[in-house]
Amino acid sequence: MKAKPNNMAKTNLERMIKLADEFFAMKNDPSQISMTPETMERLRNLHPNTLTEKRNKDGPIAWIALIPTTRNLMKQFLAGKINERELFDLTPQRGKYDALYLCSALVLPEHRGKGLAWRLTCKAIASIRKQHPIKYLFLWAFSEEGKKLAASIAEEFDLPLYQRQ
Repeated sequence: MKAKPNNMAKTNLERMIKLADEFFAMKNDPSQISMTPETMERLRNLHPNTLTEKRNKDGPIAWIALIPTTRNLMKQFLAGKINERELFDLTPQRGKYDALYLCSALVLPEHRGKGLAWRLTCKAIASIRKQHPIKYLFLWAFSEEGKKLAASIAEEFDLPLYQRQ
């Protein structure tokens, strides 16, 4: 008997991409970052832990994206002087970063409420802080869950949290 091909990994990945598209509506907003292979490579060049995921045998079930940047760029973003795309584009490739943008956290619905996004984010921040003196966290919240997650992470690291309105 021939084994069935495992299409679940692709299905989980497709579900994560669809969830991101629906939640953030990136395709309809060029001011937001779209996770293309080029974007992902540039993020990893900022720091290897800017993109982190949790997988099971069926593929990704949670992922987070963080952007280490500078306090100056953070202030411009929070004031609405630059958008998310510009924040990303203006962040120097080889800088000393003192601010961290909590860009996104996605978890498949059946895996929510288990602390996956919190653990992934905390582990990534701890790794980034080994090389960069992160003193500020900031976000552009799209949900109450995102606000709560960010507040909990800021409390864990005893860092101030700023939010774009």
